This record gives sequence, structure tokens and C-alpha cells, in this order.
Amino acid sequence: MFKPILGLKGSSDRVQIDDRIQYHPTVYEFFTAASDFTTDGYQRLYDAIQYVQSKGIHQIVLHHPMKFGNHHSEVVAPEKYYPDLYRFIETTTAQLIQLGHDLNVQVLIHGGYSGPEVEHMVDLYPSIEDARQAVYHRLDRFADEGGNQIMFENSIAPVFAYGHPDQEDEILDHHYRLAFDTSHCFIELHGDNPGLQRSLRHLAPAVVHYHLVDSMGMTHDSLQLGKGKIDWAPVLPLLNPTATSIYEINLHNQNDCQEQLASHQYLLEIYRQLKEN
Repeated sequence: MFKPILGLKGSSDRVQIDDRIQYHPTVYEFFTAASDFTTDGYQRLYDAIQYVQSKGIHQIVLHHPMKFGNHHSEVVAPEKYYPDLYRFIETTTAQLIQLGHDLNVQVLIHGGYSGPEVEHMVDLYPSIEDARQAVYHRLDRFADEGGNQIMFENSIAPVFAYGHPDQEDEILDHHYRLAFDTSHCFIELHGDNPGLQRSLRHLAPAVVHYHLVDSMGMTHDSLQLGKGKIDWAPVLPLLNPTATSIYEINLHNQNDCQEQLASHQYLLEIYRQLKEN
């Protein structure tokens, strides 16, 4: 059974890093931003990764920037209509893959996000299926370039969502290394716990990393574990025990990861109860 590990998330800012590493996490995930990909920013990110590694933390994930200007980093964005966004995703993904190879760290790319913008982008294709195939085509190329250094995370958009067996089968056919965000799947399924459990079971062999997050199942709320409607006791035995994980929780203070720590304690208690029973 999956034993909860302490995985924490923060930026490349030294204050956030020092806040996290005082708790000796097994995993640190860098939440990168566009500012990390200027010449100076890229060097700071490189140095920050080496700093975290110097503290004995060797399981590191680099989360691709969520935004470029006013846009989410949607891989479905057609180059014809979004040339700057398309190029930003290309260049930053290449830079992250290079970091992955150079420093032996993992790279996480979102298969999509959510909201009206991605819906508009999907509408630029003849059909949802065409949009989905465009995403697969791009992710296939990233997967070839990234090898065992890259993974792809599920969205709450029709182009790369977990929770639907047929689409999951399509994704599995591409042999991607997967990141599984529990809240995204739960929201995609409108708060259906059995559906979440089916998806976790189905995809587990391909999952290399989890974002453990609670949710009410309605909107992207990123709640502390135990504060939402996900039933965690059945979830825990369904997680791939060889995968890494972090608690991707909204924080009241970005320089204090207390909600992530509280989530870890919550999951450890469930783990203890399951072991006793």
C-alpha cells in the first residue's frame, strides 16, 4: 500500500524553499513562473534546484509555468492563433527538459487547464476529438524529448482529463508517464468518489507522481486534505506505491506551508488506521 511521504511545493524563492526544507520533505516541487525563464531567472532556478539537492532532497519536480501573460499555458492552443503562447510553451518545455537531463530532476507538463479560454481554443478545431489529437501529438513530441524526465498532468478540460474510461484508454495507449491530480479528476466527475476511485485504479500503473489535493468537486478550490469531499480511506490503497507525491494545497501565506503539513498528518492518520484494520 502507498505510504504517505512528505512532498511540498513552493517557488524558486529562497524564503519559500527554506520554509519547506526545514521539515525535511522527501519531494520538493518547484512551481515555476514565466519569470524563471529569463536569462537571470533561469540561472536562479538552476541554482535553487542545486540548493535543494544540497540539502539532501533528490526527488525534485519542475512544474511548467501555469501562465504566460493573460493566458494559461494550454498545449491545445493552435500556433496559428496563439503564436506567442505556442512558442513560450515550446521554449520553456525545452528548457525544463534540459534541466531535467542536466540535474536529474523531473518535469511536469499540464495536458490542459480549464475555463472559458480553453473552451474557446477547442472550438477552433473541427471537433473536440481533433483538439484532443492535437494535444496528444504535441505531448508525444515532448515525451520523446523528455524520456524518463517528463510527465503529464490531467486537467479539467475535455482535451486531457481523467475520469472517463475511453479517454483514459486513449491516454494509456500513448504510454505517457502520468501525473494524477486527485482534485482535477474529482471536479471533472462532479464530486463522484466511486468514479475517482475507478480512475485511480485504472491509471495507477502509469502514474509516477500524485498531486494530493481535496476539493468540494465543483470548482478548482485546492483544499487541504479533510476539508473537501474526497473520501481518502478508499483512495490510499489505490495509489501506485512507487510514485512520488506532493500536497498541492492553497496556502494562506505562500511563505508558510502549514496547510500542506496538516494534509500530510491527515493522510498519515488514515494510513495508520488502514494498517491497523
